[in-house]
Amino acid sequence: MSEGFDPTEMVGRFRRRAEAVRNRGMPPVEGPERRMLIEQAQLDFQDFAMIGDAEASIEDGILTLRVDLRPKPADH
Repeated sequence: MSEGFDPTEMVGRFRRRAEAVRNRGMPPVEGPERRMLIEQAQLDFQDFAMIGDAEASIEDGILTLRVDLRPKPADH
């Protein structure tokens, strides 16, 4: 791994990927293919957003991503 690797920049790239998935258009397809594209977009967004929300660190050459999956408290 390069000495110039910045885990915070990597997390930011995933955050931007999640936003791109959220904003991408749907091609003009119908039926099962449309459903498959929608399901894949949902999974892509979930995966990119999860890593985009991570706290990243490198310790002893090991990249660690901490993702808090606990439900957020409801605002009152």
